Amino acid sequence: MEFIIVTGMAGAGKTCAINALEDIGYYCVENLPLSFLPQFVELCRERGGRLSRVAAVIDIRSCDRFSELVSEYLTIRNTEPIGAAEALSCRMLCLEASDAALQNRFRTSRRSHPLSERFEGNLPAALAFEREMLQPVRAHADFLIDSSLLSASQLKEQVKALFMAHISDAMLIQVMSFGFKYGAPMEADLMYDMRCLPNPYYIEELREHTGCEESVREYVMNAPESQEYYQKVRELLDFLIPLYVKEGRPQLVIAFGCTGGRHRSVTFAELITAHLRQQGYHVVKQHRDFKK
Repeated sequence: MEFIIVTGMAGAGKTCAINALEDIGYYCVENLPLSFLPQFVELCRERGGRLSRVAAVIDIRSCDRFSELVSEYLTIRNTEPIGAAEALSCRMLCLEASDAALQNRFRTSRRSHPLSERFEGNLPAALAFEREMLQPVRAHADFLIDSSLLSASQLKEQVKALFMAHISDAMLIQVMSFGFKYGAPMEADLMYDMRCLPNPYYIEELREHTGCEESVREYVMNAPESQEYYQKVRELLDFLIPLYVKEGRPQLVIAFGCTGGRHRSVTFAELITAHLRQQGYHVVKQHRDFKK
C-alpha cells in the first residue's frame, strides 16, 4: 500500500497537488484531522483493493503543531503490518512558496489565511509563524516543492512525475466506435468520420459481422484510402497525445464513427487501440453500437 501525506504552507498548492494525485488513481482525503491519521491508515491497509494508493492533506488546519505530524509520520513508517494488513510505503510531500507569492495568492483569491483570526488579519505574521512551525516537516519530508513560480498545470505535472513510473499513465484514453445513425457521442474530444471508406455492409458475407473480426478488418484496410486515412490519424494522434498529457488532461475520448457503428468505425477503433497500447498509453476501448 502507498500512502502519501501532503502538507505545507497554506496557499502553496496542496489542493492542486491532491487533485493531481486523484487524477493518477489515488484515493484522496483533504484536511484529515491528525488524530484520525493512525486509524485511517490501518483501515486502508486492512481494506486493500481500491484503498491501496491513498493520499491525505494534513496541514495547520488539522494539527496544532507540525512536529506532531512528523512524530505520527515516523511512527507509521516504522510500524510493522499486523495480521493480514498490507505492507506500507509512507511518504511525505511538502509544498511551500515565497512570502511574496503567498501574499499575492491570498490577495487575488480573496481568501483568508487559516491563522488570520489568530494574528488579527496580519498576513505576514501568520506566514512567518507557519513557516517557522513547518521546519520539522521540511527536515523529514521525502519531497519538497517550491510552487512560487509554478502555474497550477506545472505543479500538477511535477506531482504526477514524482508519483508515477510513466507520466503517460496520467491520462486515460478512451477509444470508442459509434454509428452516426444513433447519434454522435457528446463526450468525444476527437471525432473521425469513417463513412468515406469502403463499406462491408454491402458485402453479403460480411454484413452480419463486425470490425472486431479479421475478415471485416481485411476488407476495410485493403483499400488504399483506408491505409492512408489510418496513417494520417495515427501520425496526428502521435503528435497530439503527448501535448494533452503535458497539459495535465486527465482523460481523452477519441471516437470513430460510421453509418451503423459495426464495421469501419470498429475496425479503426481496434487498430488505434492496439497502436496506442503499443506506445505505452493507458487505453480503454468501447464499441457503443456494434450490437445494435
